[in-house]
Amino acid sequence: MRISEKIPSKLEIVPEFVSALIGKIKTLSIGEDEVFDIKLSLEEALINAIKHGNKMNPSFYVEVYLEIKDHRLTIKVKDQGEGFDFKNLPDPTTDENLEKPSGRGIFLIKSLMDEFEFFDCGRGIKMVKFVKKGGALR
Repeated sequence: MRISEKIPSKLEIVPEFVSALIGKIKTLSIGEDEVFDIKLSLEEALINAIKHGNKMNPSFYVEVYLEIKDHRLTIKVKDQGEGFDFKNLPDPTTDENLEKPSGRGIFLIKSLMDEFEFFDCGRGIKMVKFVKKGGALR
């Protein structure tokens, strides 16, 4: 399975877009815990791309690529922004950051996915969940 889409930088379309993608993934007999992890990670990546990458500019778009191949679910999300210094992200678990209303998206993605990495100077994120034989995630 391979999906490639471009969506406009509008937060209001994120829930419906994510639900549609998750609906396609669920046809592969993926467990509910894994579906939750994938859904939350995808939502966080999209919101970050729209808010922080594209700065809510509706004329910019976000590219989403999803592929299941060789027992791996790979999702890439890329914005049209300037990128960012992903090597110096604040730790959301420290005392000074616990009360902040944002800053946990990357932390959640890192915790929920099996692999993740930034590419293109921080304009993109690649997330991976490993897949067992038959399509079910472990």
